Amino acid sequence: MKPQNTTLCEMTATQAPAANLEQEIVAHIPSSILVMDTVLRVIFANENFLLKMRKEEREVLGKRLNEIFPPAILHYTDLEGRARTVCLTAQPFEGGEMEYRAPGLAARIYFYSLTPLKDEAGRVESVMLFMDDVTEKKSLGKRVREVERHLASVVESANDLIVSLDSAGAVMTWNSAAQRILGFSSQEVTKRQFADFFTEPDRPQLQALLIHLAREGKSQEMETGIQAKGGERRLISWRFSAMKEEGGRVVALVGVGRDLTEKQRLELQLIQSAKMASLGEMAGGIAHEIRNPLAITASAAQILLKKGNDPELLQECAEKIRLAAARAAAIIETLLRFARPSQGLSELVDVNSAVEETLSLIGHQISLQSIEIVKQLSPALPKVKGNKNQLQQAFMNIIMNAYYAMEEGGRLAIESRLAPATLPPAIEIRFADSGRGIPEQHLSRLFDPFFTTMPVGQGTGLGLSIAYSLVHQHGGTIRVESEVGKGSTFTVILPAEGSDA
Repeated sequence: MKPQNTTLCEMTATQAPAANLEQEIVAHIPSSILVMDTVLRVIFANENFLLKMRKEEREVLGKRLNEIFPPAILHYTDLEGRARTVCLTAQPFEGGEMEYRAPGLAARIYFYSLTPLKDEAGRVESVMLFMDDVTEKKSLGKRVREVERHLASVVESANDLIVSLDSAGAVMTWNSAAQRILGFSSQEVTKRQFADFFTEPDRPQLQALLIHLAREGKSQEMETGIQAKGGERRLISWRFSAMKEEGGRVVALVGVGRDLTEKQRLELQLIQSAKMASLGEMAGGIAHEIRNPLAITASAAQILLKKGNDPELLQECAEKIRLAAARAAAIIETLLRFARPSQGLSELVDVNSAVEETLSLIGHQISLQSIEIVKQLSPALPKVKGNKNQLQQAFMNIIMNAYYAMEEGGRLAIESRLAPATLPPAIEIRFADSGRGIPEQHLSRLFDPFFTTMPVGQGTGLGLSIAYSLVHQHGGTIRVESEVGKGSTFTVILPAEGSDA
């Protein structure tokens, strides 16, 4: 509060009681007021000044400033010099800060100003020292700054990416983790559209999400890739929230992102290790599958050596050798594709073909355990966007789980079809076995990593967990129905191409 120029001609060193309302207000205002004449003797002090300074009226009136304030304050503020300047120039001093400790009290911080008080002729007859106690405000401001520094420290030391955007999606702040992971400094990204750092098809999805968040104010999540400065694509799981003013209007957006790139790399390594383990389990069956065409080739070659002059027999043996070689090459190619590390989810996959190729690798091994495979694969199904290699791995893990559940033989029915009454459209692949079934208490843990009911040394407990993870990455789900003693049915549901997962 800054007082207006006022005439206080009525005030005297004896300070009679206030005779009008204006004087009464000044006397009781909750700020400290001290009035000095032109030789800097105090002619008025209000109650607040006396209370704050712990002084009596007789200790102040008629005294000079150096008799009221400690020398250190007068030296620090140059209060006397400034008061004289105000008297001489008739110009107010806009203010400064001083710290004063009254006897027996804690130090207080005051904002002070000096105002010339003029008579009717416009001559300066006195100077008013106005002191406003700002201790609590300063303390609150200090605490606010400490909190702000603490929050800034938390944001900067966080391992997650923390990005603040304006309501239009432009970057305002970008923490150290974002700089470390993506390679862009704060200066490089400030005021740029956040969506510019994303590539197709993630960019329009992010733009739509931010628009919806700015309009509705409800938190949104997405998992997407973002282009780092060095060109590397990082997989980030984002959670976006809205910052609102008191009226509820969205004024900014905050995104917290967790880098999943390393996690994804480890998952792919785990999947690759599981593939190699599966190949070890399938080695006997694969060897048999390759031995058959080799045996046919060897037999045909022996016949040719003995009766190579017969043109008709020559033609028949050559055809058998060609077909056997093609069969062996197909098995080896399927095996190589299966063993190859997975790369992205960018191809269109025929699920029936993925099922058939999986069975070509393990069909013989399953048949050796007296398990009948019954296929009912619907033709002309829509394709699935994803990775054929990964889907084969998921199908194989589910089939091998059925294989281990039917130690005494049984029946495995595999069916593919359009999922009934689903929007958007989806494809179902059902694997129904006649094995021993799964106890109800185990169903909730079935897809937990390392959970297994097999004896020690006969299973890692990762097969179904990996299958679930791979299907989930394709935007799908796995349902399980089981009855002890009757068997289990695993239903893989995958979004068809053209649908939104």
